[in-house]
Amino acid sequence: MGMWQDLWRGRSADFDSGSAASNSIELTKRNRMVSLTKQGAATGNLRINLSWRMRTSDIGGPRRGSLLRHPFLTFKPEVVQAHTQSMVNVDLDLGVMYELKDGTKGVVQPLGGFFGELNGPPYVKLSGDDRFGSASGETIYVNLDHRDDIKRLLVFVYIYDQTPAFDRTHAIVTLFPSNGPRVEISLDERHPQARSCAVVMIENVKDELIVRREVRFVYGFQAELDRLYGWGLQWGRGYKSKAAR
Repeated sequence: MGMWQDLWRGRSADFDSGSAASNSIELTKRNRMVSLTKQGAATGNLRINLSWRMRTSDIGGPRRGSLLRHPFLTFKPEVVQAHTQSMVNVDLDLGVMYELKDGTKGVVQPLGGFFGELNGPPYVKLSGDDRFGSASGETIYVNLDHRDDIKRLLVFVYIYDQTPAFDRTHAIVTLFPSNGPRVEISLDERHPQARSCAVVMIENVKDELIVRREVRFVYGFQAELDRLYGWGLQWGRGYKSKAAR
């Protein structure tokens, strides 16, 4: 039993972020909004994480019912974690368009190296750029201790310089407040030609932080999302450095 107990403890450490695994709120078409203020989660650093997986049918893996599958894997979900560039030619990026109360607007994203600032304006910081769909994914932090300075934040995901493949990926954006349940938004709708998706809007409405599910796919990039939500930024062609941060 000792070995199995150790394995179970290891799995718990990997997947438990400080609260029960079921302690989450999923935003759906029917349940689109949640108040961080009413959840007592409107302070500290809000962690926003993008993780994504490829479906096995798109990388040559055996399909459900195939004789090549191990019998103990029959009930495994039909997705695998994408770890290497050779397995998948998709690079999903996480970004945030921000608007502060003083009228300042901008974007935090890997493209162009706009990594933001946590303890100063815009109080939004990208931790790095995950190019291969690793288990940790990409993470953006929002300093909610400065929530009174924030008017609205649009969290979005886009495909960088690769073939559109939202229909071949299973992406999840998760919000981890400093207190209370995490908030999950799945991008599981099939939009094979889309290149960008507005995932969730965080708005300061009468001193209440509201999180609202968007999940609106568009065929263009950030400029199209900008027009859709009336941000009014000037966009140009951007590039990434060769080394991921």
